[in-house]
Amino acid sequence: MQSKLIPLALALAFAGSAGAQEVVKIGHVAAISGPSAHLGKDDENGARLAIEDLNAKGFKINGKAVKWVLMPEDDASDPKQGTAAAQKLVDAKVNGVVGHQSSGTTIPASKIYYDAGIPQISGAATNPVYTRQGFNTAFRVVANDSKLGGSLGKYAVQKLGAKRIAVIDDRTAYGQGVATEFAKAAKGPGVAIIDKQFTNDKATDFNAILTSIKSKNPDLIFFGGMDSVGGPLLRQMKALGIKAKFMGGDGICTEALPKLAGNADDIVTCAEAGGVLPEQKKNMDDFAVRFKKRFGVDVQIYAPYYYDAVMAMATAMADAKSADPGKYLPYLAKVKYKGITGLIAFDKYGDIQDGALTLFTYKGGKKTLLEVVK
Repeated sequence: MQSKLIPLALALAFAGSAGAQEVVKIGHVAAISGPSAHLGKDDENGARLAIEDLNAKGFKINGKAVKWVLMPEDDASDPKQGTAAAQKLVDAKVNGVVGHQSSGTTIPASKIYYDAGIPQISGAATNPVYTRQGFNTAFRVVANDSKLGGSLGKYAVQKLGAKRIAVIDDRTAYGQGVATEFAKAAKGPGVAIIDKQFTNDKATDFNAILTSIKSKNPDLIFFGGMDSVGGPLLRQMKALGIKAKFMGGDGICTEALPKLAGNADDIVTCAEAGGVLPEQKKNMDDFAVRFKKRFGVDVQIYAPYYYDAVMAMATAMADAKSADPGKYLPYLAKVKYKGITGLIAFDKYGDIQDGALTLFTYKGGKKTLLEVVK
């Protein structure tokens, strides 16, 4: 009887050790509902693909394979919902967070993660304030608005020859931030900002502000905001017979913009707050193929950056031999991870080192590369 019980005891002990496999929980927050849901889901799927890859390859921490789990939350681009989502992830004792999507939710949420000592990497938030609050837990893998808006301002004047420029923003932290930086940089002989207008991130009627702008005869209109507003704004701009070029940041630089605008060909110049140099293009193309096979949709914009954010976090945990936030945080600050989008390494603020951006236009309803700016 005793000899028969020994194998059973060993089997139960093995089952217990298997059940005790360490679980590493990565939170992700973005707008999964509302007008920017297509962008938020894109980000979430990028993070999800990274989690699936880590599990498939048996990625180890301190010599032990761990189970990786994605914990997604929806903030609907609303700051209050964003802080509630952040607190929920803190209470769930996540090991790290990739997100949020918009600057307006990323910035207030960052204080909650900082107070809890949980590292946060955003793959989309570009407002400079995010990494200038003194929070050693805050990182981003894309260029900030100083680079994004500033480069667009210079391009508008130097390459597009804009002289009479109108600026519109949606009053969000992102929209105002990128529009402000654009206006600072759009300078040159004979160049004037002839009008500044604002709307909101849920607006649908732009007739009043566009009529005012039309009377001042602009040759370029810059919009700081997302494609859900920028697309209809461009559609109404054309309906009013405004012949000006249309420019914006990463918020409008999506595959969805032509559908929302009716047509964006030869009108729009936009930029992604990430710059993929020629040597990374194959990696990006291969990722896009894998992404579509897995999720059945094309990459919108920042999925690969969220993929790299998860992988950079995992690399820091491996370097630290621990998934404990307090232990791997110093390793994250000095991580060097060769990702799909390029080298992930951070400066003293938590910004991506040597952050680049990519300028696009639209041809045949598709984004077409103009140039990469370092």
